[in-house]
Amino acid sequence: MIDRRWLSSVLDLRNFRTADCDTDHYLLVTKIRERLAVIKQTAQRFDGETFNLRKVDELEVRKEYQVEIKKSLATL
Repeated sequence: MIDRRWLSSVLDLRNFRTADCDTDHYLLVTKIRERLAVIKQTAQRFDGETFNLRKVDELEVRKEYQVEIKKSLATL
């Protein structure tokens, strides 16, 4: 009567054979747990390398950075 996906949502199921419905079927009464979809906001994650930008203010680190950039651009 129900898809397996929703089977865990059924709390109670009863049939009433004595109910007069003028049919050869039995009356079924079901209590179902209603599940509402909740949108989860995922935090934007950066899995890459993090940089300490305050070190760029130091003269030695700045020169090293400039040299590395020049090397990487020269290979292109």
